[in-house]
Amino acid sequence: MYKIVGNLQVEDSLYELINKEILPTTLISKDDFWENFEAIINELTPENISLLKKRELLQSLIDSWHMNNKYDENSFEEYKKFLKEIGYLVEEKEDFKVETQNVDEEIKLQAGPQLVVPVKNARFALNAANARWGSLYDALYGTDVISTEGELAITKEYNEKRGKAVVTYAKEHLDTVAPLKEGNHKDAISYKIVDEKLEVTLQNTTTTLDDNSKLVAYEGEKENPRALVFKNNNLHVIVEFDKESFIGKLDVAGIKDIVVEAAVSTIMDCEDSIAAVDAQDKVEVYRNWFGLMKGDLEESFEKGGKTLTRKLNSDKKYKTLDDKELILHGRSLLFIRNVGHLMTNPAILDKDGNEVFEGIMDSMITTLAAIPDLTNKNEKKNSRTKSIYIVKPKMHGPQEVAFAVKLFESVEKALNLPENTIKIGIMDEERRTTVNLKECIRQATKRVVFINTGFLDRTGDEIHTSMFCGAMTPKTKMKSEAWIKAYETWNVDIGLECGLQGFSQIGKGMWAMPDEMAKMMLEKISHPKSGANTAWVPSPTAATLHSIHYHKVDVLSIQNELKGKRRASVDELLTIPLLKEDLSKEIIKNEVDNNCQSILGYVVRWIDSGIGCSKVPDINNVALMEDRATLRISSQHLANWIEHGICTIEEVLESLKQMAKVVDKQNKKDASYINMAPNYDGYAFKAACDLIFKGKEQPAGYTEPLLHKYRREYKKNVI
Repeated sequence: MYKIVGNLQVEDSLYELINKEILPTTLISKDDFWENFEAIINELTPENISLLKKRELLQSLIDSWHMNNKYDENSFEEYKKFLKEIGYLVEEKEDFKVETQNVDEEIKLQAGPQLVVPVKNARFALNAANARWGSLYDALYGTDVISTEGELAITKEYNEKRGKAVVTYAKEHLDTVAPLKEGNHKDAISYKIVDEKLEVTLQNTTTTLDDNSKLVAYEGEKENPRALVFKNNNLHVIVEFDKESFIGKLDVAGIKDIVVEAAVSTIMDCEDSIAAVDAQDKVEVYRNWFGLMKGDLEESFEKGGKTLTRKLNSDKKYKTLDDKELILHGRSLLFIRNVGHLMTNPAILDKDGNEVFEGIMDSMITTLAAIPDLTNKNEKKNSRTKSIYIVKPKMHGPQEVAFAVKLFESVEKALNLPENTIKIGIMDEERRTTVNLKECIRQATKRVVFINTGFLDRTGDEIHTSMFCGAMTPKTKMKSEAWIKAYETWNVDIGLECGLQGFSQIGKGMWAMPDEMAKMMLEKISHPKSGANTAWVPSPTAATLHSIHYHKVDVLSIQNELKGKRRASVDELLTIPLLKEDLSKEIIKNEVDNNCQSILGYVVRWIDSGIGCSKVPDINNVALMEDRATLRISSQHLANWIEHGICTIEEVLESLKQMAKVVDKQNKKDASYINMAPNYDGYAFKAACDLIFKGKEQPAGYTEPLLHKYRREYKKNVI
């Protein structure tokens, strides 16, 4: 049911949330809010539509060019000239530096891990917000960073040998964070503070820190501290002592844990990691975000026969060496990722009865819900600089960034907020944004706090944009292509060139294998080494472990070395990743099966369970953290191969049926799961087919229109 508000129709549950829960925490009247909201919708909807039509026009022109021209090294200059003529590739103007003000130190000063979490799930959201601090002992003990073989196996009871290996690893990390003048932390017998310096007793000597400024605070008594707080590369590490604790009594120095500053920031996601198709879903999203911004979100759940309650952590308080108070923020700095410019949502209908653009709705309501954080005086604040951080995904080029800025300006005026309160995170995940990144940043010089390479979505757009150029290289080989290597360096170089250092995060993408932490520790150090001051991780445990990389790598120094360099060119970015060799039937079948299994494994949870992000086993039963971006790649890749005769519709359909059986088997322990085989007539299977066989015609290759369609049908007819 809808409430009539002015010329808008607002679904009852959303109307109640805004009027009865959110607005009373602000100084904004109901009449002013709805009147201003309607004005924004009326003013900006035509411009939003126009931008989407431009996307369609540019894509149709590119499709036509590829149908009528052969793309190769001989025609490349003609291709690039064509992209300039149609306005896809814009002229790069004079240099500039961003001027964003009132930015929190987690963005300006601290390089560290970033979580992305579905805000629709309150428990996950709270866990992520509290992942600012993580036990290094727990993270090491419970993952494969320490071998799980033989005598180091994870057992039901505590494995003391494994515990010793964990302690050794963690204390070696202390040698990186706060090295001693002599010896190593693993040999320390006791710690105390003498004359404002750390005194460490080893077996045969007494030593101190190589750099005494690394010790910034303590808890307890200086002669017998309960905790020591170290700082390295702007990240904190806390050594906790308790000789009576289970772990502490096994340690000669009485160390019970080493707690690291882990998820410095977190993106609360309204977009790719959730399934939100109607007012019921959006109300869950907005209510959880509102609770986070008020600081009182709680979630209770059953575990081991007990009821547990999650709530936001308080700040951590310590004494500096001169006995002043040091307060360390207890929670991750929260961004909110709104949806992009494409989708509409039936939660609100406009004066003509059309669904309102969801991006406009998100901007207005998530900003309104964040107002308590700007005014609230409780200790569980998010921004200490009175800023609201909105990540804006899937924007195509400078005009669309400018539109987002215009939207934020309108929302600030409507909600009586100071100019530039709303900061913008620009997802560099569409090809037209990448090749015009400098001009995109220029549109938001006073708001930008984040640019990030979303390489999964970016690959999906790479395939869709050049759909008719030719068959694409196998998905497994895409990361070695020229364009993606250029893309990852380009993002850092352009960000530094535009003066983002000290104002904004330059970020890298997700580690998608949450159970393979040993591999992550080997590979993901490449992100801070690239000059990125944040990178995405799939869990609080992964954030704890990834924080180690930011102690080993001084990102600020690397950025200083890279300033003034451009290590990639637009030509490399525009190099289309075409298939260069003939593929055997076996390779083709394996690629098709892999894509079909990936699509079905994700889609069946999205459609049938409303789960937008989860650990989905791949064809080899390796758990991958899947969201819509991976779905976009797989569906577009198959659509491309069908278009160019690498495989047929019949072969893909047969693979879908075979892989449906595989996915059914992988989900057999889920009592609520509905098998796709042998009938293959469920909404999820139909959605998977459409994503592939109608992939060419999907806007920018996005999966949302079809997912939303089938999820709504499922909710209407099954639930």
